[in-house]
Amino acid sequence: MGNTHSSQKELVKKKETIFKNEVYRIPALFYNRDENILMAFAEKRTNEDDSSTEALVMKTGKVKKEEMEVTIKWSEQKTLIEKCSHRPMNPCPLYEKNNKTLFLFFIRVEGECTEQWQIDNNHNKARLCYVKTTDNGQSWSDVTDLTDSLVEIKKWATFAVGPGHGLQTESGRLIVPVHAYVSKSSNSRAPYAVSLYSDDEGETWKFGTMLKNESLECQMAEYFDHSGNSLIYCNARTKGRYREEEISDSNGEDFSKLSCRKNLVETKGGCQGSVVSFPDQDGITGRESSQNQNKWLLFTHPSDKSKRSKLGVYVNKSPQDPSAWSAPCVINCGFSGYSDLAYIDEGWFACLMECGKKNYTEQIAFEMFSYNEVKQAIKK
Repeated sequence: MGNTHSSQKELVKKKETIFKNEVYRIPALFYNRDENILMAFAEKRTNEDDSSTEALVMKTGKVKKEEMEVTIKWSEQKTLIEKCSHRPMNPCPLYEKNNKTLFLFFIRVEGECTEQWQIDNNHNKARLCYVKTTDNGQSWSDVTDLTDSLVEIKKWATFAVGPGHGLQTESGRLIVPVHAYVSKSSNSRAPYAVSLYSDDEGETWKFGTMLKNESLECQMAEYFDHSGNSLIYCNARTKGRYREEEISDSNGEDFSKLSCRKNLVETKGGCQGSVVSFPDQDGITGRESSQNQNKWLLFTHPSDKSKRSKLGVYVNKSPQDPSAWSAPCVINCGFSGYSDLAYIDEGWFACLMECGKKNYTEQIAFEMFSYNEVKQAIKK
């Protein structure tokens, strides 16, 4: 099951523009399946530079599911967090199901200070924050700043959350994907992915153990093996030729590398990707049972090896085997950047993506597709 360029298949779907006419980057997506509502988030910028972020914005979409089709009616755009002395970046939504509370994690970075300046000077200017809502984004709490309560941050050159969604495990643990730059020597710093987690519905937070291999922006997903054991899968951006894939049997506190066999190619220069778990679709008829545990993974990432182009969808039916990923099904054949996924139920997925005709920063668009459509496209 290779994912080489020659084996790519296209899935032609109509995309809907969600954020456009200014510069928007860094999509994040959450689906409230109890109320059939999607929430889309992004950074609003004055230009393409990371240092130009001015606000975090959002739209909500009401999902209407019919027999063979899913339609979305989107709201007007709303500004959530505006730049003051610090600019807001990297939206990362995370839902706590017991209290029906959506946390939106993000970082605040001082002034126009760049990530590279922080790394070069070993001086962190980022702060770890969140706001939360219990009414699907109609109202939000004040900002909570966790920076000073987590001693690890004081040792880092800089860090970021996500971007894209976090997760709540079946056991109730909340997990925020993070990567941070740490000192390897007096003049060398390297990035490593790590989980930020809470076992008390978001009252207190702790960091897990960093991945052993260098790793950047990441996302995590929970799946269950054939014995019903919960495992946390981490998929991270790298500076090399392949994605970093690691697994945790400790509910995301620490991770170990999967086998050395690799199949997910990293785009030249690296790019963020998104991953979700979903129920085994073999033999499913009608509505999925709530007891039907997530056993498969779906991943989106630019499938072109040399540039951010051709956003591919990959499926893995055996997540502990990194060679089991399918060939990519291309859902955007042009310029493609960051993306975020949400599973809608009954084999349907939502994807928020950076894309454009001349550059991947032209717009953030939304697309729906089903597992059956992907299956037919890759003929698996």
